[in-house]
Amino acid sequence: MTAELTATVEAFFEIEILPRHRDWSAHVAARRGSPPFLAGLRAKARAAGLWNLGLPDRLSNRAYAPIAEITGRLPWAPEVFNCQAPDVPNMIMLQHAATPAQQKRWLEPLLEGRTRSAFGMTEPDVASSDATNIATTLRRDGSEWVVNGRKWYITGGAHPDCAFVIVMGVSRPEAARTGRHSCVIVPMATPGLRVVRELRFMGWEDSIAPIAELDFTDVRVPLDNLLGAEGEGFAAAQVRLGPARLHHCMRAIGACEVLVELMMARAAERRSFGRAVIDYDATQQAIARSRIEIEQARLLVLQAADRLDREGHQAAWRDVSMAKVAVPEAAQRIADRAMQIFGAMGGSDDAPIHRAFATARMLRIADGPDEVHLRQIFRQEPPARWSVADSPYITRPDS
Repeated sequence: MTAELTATVEAFFEIEILPRHRDWSAHVAARRGSPPFLAGLRAKARAAGLWNLGLPDRLSNRAYAPIAEITGRLPWAPEVFNCQAPDVPNMIMLQHAATPAQQKRWLEPLLEGRTRSAFGMTEPDVASSDATNIATTLRRDGSEWVVNGRKWYITGGAHPDCAFVIVMGVSRPEAARTGRHSCVIVPMATPGLRVVRELRFMGWEDSIAPIAELDFTDVRVPLDNLLGAEGEGFAAAQVRLGPARLHHCMRAIGACEVLVELMMARAAERRSFGRAVIDYDATQQAIARSRIEIEQARLLVLQAADRLDREGHQAAWRDVSMAKVAVPEAAQRIADRAMQIFGAMGGSDDAPIHRAFATARMLRIADGPDEVHLRQIFRQEPPARWSVADSPYITRPDS
C-alpha cells in the first residue's frame, strides 16, 4: 500500500507539479502571492486522496519518508499536498494537546487547507539555543492571558493566510527551568500583535511560509487558549519537534537528489579546456561523494523515523538528533559542490542551488543548533571501560 501511494505521489508530481515550476517561479519573483493555479492543484491532490500525508494518523513517519523526499524536490510541492511546514507539526501538536473546542476552531481549518499557522518560540534578545531562556511572558489577568515579548524567525508568521501563532512563554516564573513555560494560541488579528517585518536568511526569502518578526504588546487572549497544561510547554513542543526535524531532513534529501541530477546534466553539457566537465576526476568525485552522502543521510532518517514510530519521542530523540545534524550538513556540502560545477548560474535565481544551500545552512540552526544536538548525543556515550594503558585493545608492550 505504501509503495503504491508513493508511486501515485511520484506520478502526480511529474505530471501536475513539475511542469508548473517555471510558472510558479515567475509568479513568486513578481511578488504577487500564491499563483492562481495552486488552488486547483491542491483540489486535485485532495480529490486523489493525497492530502495531509504527513500526519501520523495518516501515515507513519517511516512510510511518509519517501513521499516527503518527492515533495522536497521543489520548495512549493509540499503545499500542494497540505504537507508544508510549519503547519504539519502544528497540526500534530494540536491533535495531541488541544481540547475538542480548540481542535474545531484551529485544527480543522488547517486540516482542510483553509488557513495557515506559525509557532512562536525563537527570540532575538536571548540565546534561543537554550530554549529555557525564552523570556516572553504569559500573565494571568482575570479570564485572560496577557502576552508580552518579541519573537523572530517565526516561519509562516508573515503569510497572509496565517490565522494564529502558538506562542511559548513564561507563565510560572517561580517554577523549575523546564516547568516555567506554557503555550497559548494567539490569533493573528489580536490587538497588540504586530508583524514587525518579514525576514530573510542569507538573502533568501521563504515564499512558502514567509518568516516574520513578531511583537506582542499586552496581547490578550482567553484562558481557554492555553494549549495543554500550564507549565508543560516544553513537553507539548516536543511532540511537534521530532516529526518537524525529520520532515525537514526528508525534504532536504529530495532537494539533494535534484542537485545531483542537475550536476550530471551540467557537467555533461559544458566543456572546459577541451574536455567535457564530467570527464574531470574532480567532477566525478564531487558527484560520487554527493551520492554517498545522500544514501547515508537517507539511512539515518529512516532509522530515526522507524524508532519514532515504534517507541516515541523519548526513545527516538538521539536518532532524530543524529539525523538533524548529519542531513543539513550533507545537504550544504552537496549544494556547495553543485554551485561550483554550475559556476555563476549556481548562485542565481535561475537554479535552485543557492536556495538549497541557504535552507540547509538555516536548518543547522533551526529546531536546535548543531552544537546542542551534538552535546546531547555525546552525553549518551558510555564512559570508557578502561584507561588507554589498561585497554585490551592496546598492544604496546610495558616499558
